[in-house]
Amino acid sequence: MTSSTPTPTTGLARSDKDRIFVRGADLVQELIGELSFTEMFLFELTGQRPSAMQTKVLDTVLVTLMEHGLTPSAIATRLIYHSAPDALQSAVAAGLLGVGPTFIGTMEGCALLLQQLLDAPEGMEARARELAEQHAAQKRPVHGFGHPHHKPDDPRPPKMIAVAERAGVPGRHIAALRILSAEVDRAFGRHLTINATGASAALLGEIGIPLKVMRGVAVVSRSAGLVGHILEESRVPSAKFIWETVDHSIPYDGA
Repeated sequence: MTSSTPTPTTGLARSDKDRIFVRGADLVQELIGELSFTEMFLFELTGQRPSAMQTKVLDTVLVTLMEHGLTPSAIATRLIYHSAPDALQSAVAAGLLGVGPTFIGTMEGCALLLQQLLDAPEGMEARARELAEQHAAQKRPVHGFGHPHHKPDDPRPPKMIAVAERAGVPGRHIAALRILSAEVDRAFGRHLTINATGASAALLGEIGIPLKVMRGVAVVSRSAGLVGHILEESRVPSAKFIWETVDHSIPYDGA
């Protein structure tokens, strides 16, 4: 009996007894020592050798998102490492579970807003005004804007955008971000900074990273940062202190 289901295929990689191929290139002869990690990441995603501009922009995002102190993801990693020091990968995985619509992963939501502006037949300004007013009326946060600590402005986006513009990005997504920023401030009646995930959404859009995998860029970046937290935790433990602080500071109010 013949199945009507098409046989699945992969265009990413294959190997035989002597060689490994990635996107049609020989890993040993053509990629190892020839591509940086960032270039290889882009090659894996797109199948094309990246330009210097694409590499610079992705590097900028990866460096920016790698570290931001004792955030919930870093705390989770340290606590799980304290619980299972023999399983580094579990501690990193625990921290990565926090890459979502509240922290880091908000670049997806911002990228979607920027795409709506770029696709708007009525023009970017009109669409930005409508979106900002909708969010303000519903008292919903605008992904990519605002920060609990960096006020009035997050110091990272101006540098990120400047690096991308010097590298020669087309600039459409950055322009959309700036237009949206002006309308968000107007609709909310106060200044809401563009944050790092908002800038990341624009920069990744400039180099053609699909929206559906943008959060994956944050996952790759934050993984490296969490390994750094594990190394520090192994040398200067803080998880036990964090645990005991929470235990002592949150009273029990049950029966």
